Parts: sequence; C-alpha cells; structure tokens
Amino acid sequence: MTILQPVARSSCGCDGHDVVKKLITIDAALALIADRTAAVDGTENIPLDRAPGRILASPVTSRVMSPPFDNAAMDGFAFASAALPGDGPWILDVVARVPAGQSSTVPLVGLQAARIFTGAKVPEGADAVVMQEDVKRTGSTIRIDRRPTPGLNIRRAGSEMGAGGTVLDQGRRLDARAIAACAAAGAGSIQARRRLRVALLVTGDEIRAAGARRADAQIWDINTPMLSAALTQPHLDLVAVEQGLDSRDGLFLQLAEMAACADLVITTGGISVGEEDHVKPALLALGGDIYFSGVALKPGKPVSFGCVRGSTWLGLPGNPLSAFVTWQLFGTALVARLTGEAGQCARRHVVTSAAISRKAGRCELRPATCTGFDGHGREFVTVDAETHSAHVCALPDRDGLIFLPADCDFLPAGALVEFQPFCRT
Repeated sequence: MTILQPVARSSCGCDGHDVVKKLITIDAALALIADRTAAVDGTENIPLDRAPGRILASPVTSRVMSPPFDNAAMDGFAFASAALPGDGPWILDVVARVPAGQSSTVPLVGLQAARIFTGAKVPEGADAVVMQEDVKRTGSTIRIDRRPTPGLNIRRAGSEMGAGGTVLDQGRRLDARAIAACAAAGAGSIQARRRLRVALLVTGDEIRAAGARRADAQIWDINTPMLSAALTQPHLDLVAVEQGLDSRDGLFLQLAEMAACADLVITTGGISVGEEDHVKPALLALGGDIYFSGVALKPGKPVSFGCVRGSTWLGLPGNPLSAFVTWQLFGTALVARLTGEAGQCARRHVVTSAAISRKAGRCELRPATCTGFDGHGREFVTVDAETHSAHVCALPDRDGLIFLPADCDFLPAGALVEFQPFCRT
C-alpha cells in the first residue's frame, strides 16, 4: 500500500486488520486514556517568577488595557499633524523633552514639538511622532519636509489588549512566551494546577545502575534515568523512584506503597505473559483494574493502562526504545489529561526521503529526523532501515516518530505519513 494522501483519522490504518484483531488500536487506546482520566483536583496561587512550566488552572485576564497610554514607537519628535499649515517644509519649536517613564506637563499647541523617546507617553495635543532621522534640528527648532499621517509611530492605548480580556486560557503550560503575556496583562501571580505526583517502578533483577559494576548476565539500567529525566518537570512531582522486586509479593507491596502516595504510577517491564512477569497479577491482587493490555503497534505491543487504589497506572514495556516510544505516545497524553494541559504534541504530515520496506501486521512507529523540505515545500524525514526495541543511542538525533500503517509493507520515497514530534515530557 502506497500512502499518497493524508491519512484519515483512524490515523495509522490498523483498525480492523485481522492479524491484530485481539489488540486494540493506538487511537482506541488514546480514547480510553481520555475517557478514564481527568485533571487532578487542587490548585495553588503562585508568583509569576515561579510559574514557568506550570499548568494554568484558570484563565489569565488583563488587569488594564495594554499599552496603558499612547506611547512613541521610536525616538523622534511628537507634534500635532493638523497644526501644520499648507505645504511644507515646516519649522517647529521644541518646547519639551519626554523620556520613557516620565510624562510631559506641557501640552503641545500650534507649531510646537516635544523631543520624545521610545515608549514615552505621547504629550497632550500630539497625534504623530516623526523619527529623528527624518527631521533636521537646529538649536531649539526642527524642520519637517513631509506631512505625517495622524497616528504615525504611535502605539495606541489598548491596541494590544483591552482591560478584562482573556490573555491565556486554562490548560496552557507556561513557557517564556506565555509568561510574557502574563506580565503584559499585569498578572503578578497565576492560579496553577497542583503538581502531579508520579511514582516510577522499573522492574528487572538483571539491571544495574548505569556505570556500575555488573555481572556477565546483567545490563545497565536505561529506563530509570531516561524516564526520570522525562518526569523532571515543573508541573510534576516525582515522589518515588524504585527498582522493582521480581516477585509477585514484592511488587504487591511496592505498588501498594506507590499508589498510596502518587496520582500516577508508572512501571516498566513485567507486563507480558511470561512466568517472570508479575506486575499485572500484583496490580489485580491489589484490587486494580486494567483498561487495556496490548496495543497493535511496534515497538511496544505490551503497553498497558489501568488504575490501582485511586491511582492511575501506566505499564510500559521493559525494552528501552519500546518504553520511550510508548511513553511519548501514551505517557505524555496521560500526563496531559491528569494535569489539565491542552494542545499537546499534535501530529502532522511529512514525506519520506527514501523508500521504506517492512513487514505488515501492526502499525509501526519509527524514530525519524526532520531533514528539510522537498521541491514542493513539503517537510521530509529520514528513518533507519529498521528499529530495535532495545537500541536508544540514535535517539538524540531524532525529532519524533513516524507512523507506518499496519497493512503497508512498502512505501516509496515521497510517501505521505503521519509524524508526531517528541513531546516536552
């Protein structure tokens, strides 16, 4: 199947594919996450200098109009354009000097002008500002050769926002641009969602801390530092990070403790059907519910979602790339729901820079790099010839994930596919 048109909103084409009929689709899994979760209760008022990265719990409105007064858009001279008689040139007397932050007490009348600087309040009687390069000054007079239009180089009061207008809607994560808008609106503090409490449980007796001494059959732990980094965000509170005990009783106790202190419990590994996979049995023994277990995607098929003792649970696969991909796809969507964040990680269409061959069966997500635009102005991406669920060393050079449809075994160069950029969490 060659993809030459935008993919319809059953995005990856894996709905109804017989090979994966026992697994739910990616979009069905995302719909379940949306249906079974809501933003956590609790808000707090925090000063603007501590607000970066937090999620707005209520809209930000402007306390006053902005700008609060007519002000000069550049350095120059302010005067009344209507006072200029006939055709130029005109000679005007400079009777005042108005720096930013000060007001002129002298109203301008007739052929009078005020020296004014960028951001300064326009004096009473003036309706235009001519920049200093367009006048010739001699002592206390200036000469203007061309008649200006009223309002020239003046930022009008309220031209950016009116008093009481909504500047930011609730659900916005406050980055530098949003902080600028808050400051312009006079919001010295904001109402934010409380931080989401998250616990991370990484299973596997074979893992050891990165760089630590390990035996021949042991491997370094990638998931703990990788996911801890993803969860180190201003709107999240990482309350616990533990290595899971590879026994049902041990995991039962760890999950119980984490559910008692966290809104969201994330586990990695232990969710397949092997004899050493104890996470789901332990969760069910705690009275938990599993809303889905297994999604028709590659890599990351075992990914699971549910709840346990009032906490939401997300079970990620143990292989690091699978954990990263499913975190990007489902974890970030889940965190956005629980924190009330809006507008996270929208997909877009890109084209492939080279042909892709693969085995059909499940929707495949491959890390991709945006490398430019083709001759038609379409963004194109490059991907590796194949992916391995345990390989992560190429991730720093990747920009997001492309979706390869389930029933597709070949895409030519220039095929149109969906792309999801890596999210901030």
